[in-house]
Amino acid sequence: MGGLGLLAVLAIGYFLGVDVTPFLQGGGTPGAGGGGQITEADRREGEFVSVTLADTEEVWDDLFRAQVGQTYEPVTLVLYKGVTQSPCGGASGATGPFYCPGDRKVYLDTAFFTTLSQQLGAQGDFAAAYVVAHEVAHHVQDELGILGQANAIRAQVSEAEANAISVRIELQADCYSGIWAREAQARFGTLERGDIAEAMNAARQIGDDTLQRNAGRVPMPHTFTHGTSEQRQTWFMRGYESGDMRSCDTFSPDRL
Repeated sequence: MGGLGLLAVLAIGYFLGVDVTPFLQGGGTPGAGGGGQITEADRREGEFVSVTLADTEEVWDDLFRAQVGQTYEPVTLVLYKGVTQSPCGGASGATGPFYCPGDRKVYLDTAFFTTLSQQLGAQGDFAAAYVVAHEVAHHVQDELGILGQANAIRAQVSEAEANAISVRIELQADCYSGIWAREAQARFGTLERGDIAEAMNAARQIGDDTLQRNAGRVPMPHTFTHGTSEQRQTWFMRGYESGDMRSCDTFSPDRL
């Protein structure tokens, strides 16, 4: 990658809260963190993620002050290509984006958006933005103490019960993502016609039941960890329509 392109990648990290160290490590050597040569497509993905991350930071900073009376500590997003390491274990394109409570960072492989669009059938910029917002929402849960409490309980119960708690964690993150989408439109006017439909389609494509069917398996609810397609869409829209964090309590209802 040329010098100007490298400077652009470094600027992404410096100004917009993205850790690009794993992205640049290894000089294009697979397995060393870089995972391959940095391309123009990688740079575009990095810029897109950075802008989305900056929007979430502003939205959640204001919402924390207004709705919970707390100060929001922004999350760092680790952008990598190929493979990297985290306190939660190894990260690769196969793991998908995830939030690691161990270092309070979001990990995202630049190739994920291609997977989201071409393999999972969730096309569009806002589908990708929804996924980023969902992972940032796990940091919101961590900031509120919800994630730590839920994971502590998960460690003490059976696998099926732990999965059920995981579903509630994930659906709340979907609901918070809906709140972010509402606020992004109100503050920045960034939503275009069809954007919410893109997010809803993404939520449907990554529902546990849909993923299992697409893999040629019969859906098994006791193995679900993220919720059904219908549940994910429902909770995203609940957040989008209400804009109120209190509406995202997925832990109290008997039925989701």
